[in-house]
Amino acid sequence: MTLADTVALTPDPEAVELVAQKPARLLRQAWRLWRTRIGVVLAGGVILIAIFGPYVAPHGPSDFVGAPYSSGPGIFGTDHLGQDVWSRFLNGGRSILWIATAATVLGITTGALVGLVAAYSRNSLDDVLMRAMDVILAFPQIMLALVALVTLGAQSWLLILAVGLTTMPRVARVVRGAAQPIVERDFVAAADALGVPRWRILFSEVLPNVLAPLMVETSLRLTYAIALVASLAFLGFTPNPGGADWGLMIFENRIALSVQPWGVMLPIIAIGLLTLGTGLIGDGISRAAAGIDRRRGGE
Repeated sequence: MTLADTVALTPDPEAVELVAQKPARLLRQAWRLWRTRIGVVLAGGVILIAIFGPYVAPHGPSDFVGAPYSSGPGIFGTDHLGQDVWSRFLNGGRSILWIATAATVLGITTGALVGLVAAYSRNSLDDVLMRAMDVILAFPQIMLALVALVTLGAQSWLLILAVGLTTMPRVARVVRGAAQPIVERDFVAAADALGVPRWRILFSEVLPNVLAPLMVETSLRLTYAIALVASLAFLGFTPNPGGADWGLMIFENRIALSVQPWGVMLPIIAIGLLTLGTGLIGDGISRAAAGIDRRRGGE
C-alpha cells in the first residue's frame, strides 16, 4: 500500500476541506516543507538539462570526436564509438522525459476516470471495472510493455500507450478508495436528487475532494514511469536506437565501466536525481494533505 493509499483511506478533515476549496493552498503548504523544496531543485535541475542541454552541447549526439573510451576530447571523454559523452548526455534526456510525462498524463487521466466512475456507480459496473484493473495488475508492468513493443515495434506512441495503460489500474484503485466516502456525502446525494448530470457531479463535486491523493499518486507514477522508460531503453526498446538516450547510454557503455565510467555514471546520476526529486515532491504533498507537518509546526 502506497502513501497515497493511506491518505485516500484515512483523509484528514482539514486536508479534505483544504483540497476541496482551494487546491493551490495544498501546494503552498507543501512548498513550506524542505523535502518539497529539495525535490523541486533536484528534479528541476535535471529537467532543465534535458530540455536545454541540446542547445549547449559542444558536439552533435552522433559526432565522432576521438578514439573509443579515451579521456579526451571533452570533459568526460568518449564512449564506445568515440562520441563525446558529455554531448550525448546533454542530448539524451528529452526522450525519457517527454515519453514518461506523456505516459503519466495518460495513466492518471484514464485511471482517475475509471476510479471515479467505479466509486460513483456502486453496482455491478464497479465490480467489472475493478476486476478488469486487477487483471492488468496481475502482470508485471514491464512485461506487458515488452510484449507490446516486441509485437508492434518500439515507437514513441506505443511506449506512451504501454506505460500509460499499465499505470492506469494503480491510479484507478487509489481514486476509487478516496472517492467512495465522498459519494456517500449529503451534497452528492442532493446534487443527484436535483437532477445534476452525473458527469458534472463527478468532476465538480467528487474530483475536487480526491485531488490530494491524486496529486501524490501522480508524482509516484511519474517516478515509476521514468524508471520504466529508462529500463526499456536500456533493453534496446527506444524510438531512435542510434540516437542519444540515457538508458541506451548505460547499455552501450556498461562493458567499459572500469575504464571509462562517465558514459554510465552521468545518465545513472541524472535518472537517480530525477526520480529522487519527484519522490520528495510527492512525499511533501502527501504530508501537507495529511496535515502531518502542520500539527507539528513544520519541519
